[in-house]
Amino acid sequence: MTMTQWASGAAAGAEGFAQGTGEAGGGHADGLGHWRAWAASAVPADRAAAEEGIRLAYRRVGLPEPERVVWAGSPREGVALVRQGTDFGVSVREAVRTAPWAAERGRLHEELGAAGWSRRWSATGGALWDSTQALVDRIRTGVLDDLAADDADARTAIRLVLLDALLGQHDAPWLAALDSAGSPLDGLVQVCRSAGWWWPFEKVAVVCERPVALHRDEAGRLDHGDGPALEFPDGFALCAWRGMPVPRAFLEELRTLTPERIRAEENAELRRVMLEYYGYDRYLNDSGAEPVHQDETGTLWRVELVDDEAVVMVEVVNSTPEPDGTRRTYWLRVPPTTRTAREGVAWTFGVHPGVYEPLKQT
Repeated sequence: MTMTQWASGAAAGAEGFAQGTGEAGGGHADGLGHWRAWAASAVPADRAAAEEGIRLAYRRVGLPEPERVVWAGSPREGVALVRQGTDFGVSVREAVRTAPWAAERGRLHEELGAAGWSRRWSATGGALWDSTQALVDRIRTGVLDDLAADDADARTAIRLVLLDALLGQHDAPWLAALDSAGSPLDGLVQVCRSAGWWWPFEKVAVVCERPVALHRDEAGRLDHGDGPALEFPDGFALCAWRGMPVPRAFLEELRTLTPERIRAEENAELRRVMLEYYGYDRYLNDSGAEPVHQDETGTLWRVELVDDEAVVMVEVVNSTPEPDGTRRTYWLRVPPTTRTAREGVAWTFGVHPGVYEPLKQT
């Protein structure tokens, strides 16, 4: 799924999210779909709008506007700039974000009560939290690995810088829950819908570009077999297959896989990715696997893997012919303990093989 598909689907899927300032709503009439789309946006930042939002956030808490706004191509570059900055002044994160955030949450909690606040969170931030926070965690880990892979002291320092960042677009879950008409968080909201992560200092604000590419599977996990699943304009990128981090070189190799290369892979997790990409049925066919059992339900195939569970699949033929008279073959992966084709087919239906007696196969 491409970023465009993800964001468009998210916006289209917003179902009349409560408008106004009711328990489930926020101040914006655009609904939860917009918050979801902002969190997942992978288009260039609206720099003018983001900078105005930053200045507004400073003004809202009585601080002078920053003298400069410095742009970074990614959170990785943002961290580097913050660590190098000697004339930025002290961090004003507490004043710009933490204090007004806590005050607004306290006000809403008092206004709505514990049950009302819980319902509001479930209908707003709670619906965005898991996928957004997973992405934030992956970015933090990626920055740490890129800037200080084997340096424990540097990792500690970088981790503190990362935790000090305001998350811009990825602050959408909390802002969706806290935002309401006349909210003092309107500057933070403007940055959320316009840019990526940022760091507020007394004299300088460092703000990051948004990603230029984001690919996720239907479960919301980073997933792309043809390049980075998440990429920023300065080249910082994360590669993943169905949520599992993989090296970029590994992805490039997928297009030239052979059964021999798959068998030679020592990392069991990477070998499973290879098998998924190559196709289990294709692997069985190309590996010269021999059937281990056959009956009226299908054919059971098995291939042993070193230091991993065996690949066991049932080959079944659709009893209903296609328009051209052919019958489609399906491959069903079953547990490695499966010993007969009937047992495997029964397992896919969640029944014991002794009671699997279909009146008609379709």
